[in-house]
Amino acid sequence: MQPLSLRIESTPGYSPLIGRLVGMMAYARVTTLAAVQGLSVAQLDHLHDAESNSIGALLTHIAVVEQSYQVLTFEERVLSPEETSRSAAALKLGAMGRESLRGQPLEHYVEQLAKVRAETLKALASRDDEWLERSVSIAPRMNCHWAWFHVMEDELNHRGQIRWLRGRLPKATPSVD
Repeated sequence: MQPLSLRIESTPGYSPLIGRLVGMMAYARVTTLAAVQGLSVAQLDHLHDAESNSIGALLTHIAVVEQSYQVLTFEERVLSPEETSRSAAALKLGAMGRESLRGQPLEHYVEQLAKVRAETLKALASRDDEWLERSVSIAPRMNCHWAWFHVMEDELNHRGQIRWLRGRLPKATPSVD
């Protein structure tokens, strides 16, 4: 495996600014995946306390936030009522997420993240830096650049939570022979 670049540079296949954003998003994703490597279903579902989110729920949240911003910036619309209903647990987390976002192996979450990211990269490759700086039509206070920065900073925020939660997972009890 080739070492990850520690330089912010344009990524081939993208306009210069989008390419830099893609490189930063790639780095964020690698660090997120490293934070969850090797976790079992029980570890992914573990709740630190009655108010916390599980690591699995946070991974689903990361994917669904990115998917929501695809709709917002690429399709220039808000989520439909059906999409909102389908995504509510992952977007809001909390009690709804604790109840429904469970029981999946790590591969499920990794595939979900990869599928969403592939769509993002495909769409970003077809746009230019002018698009990136354009206001989002249905949310004119933000431009597309800020929207995609937010997707990345949301992932990094939750990656920090994941690292914190992972460090507090119950330790395996040694078996007594």
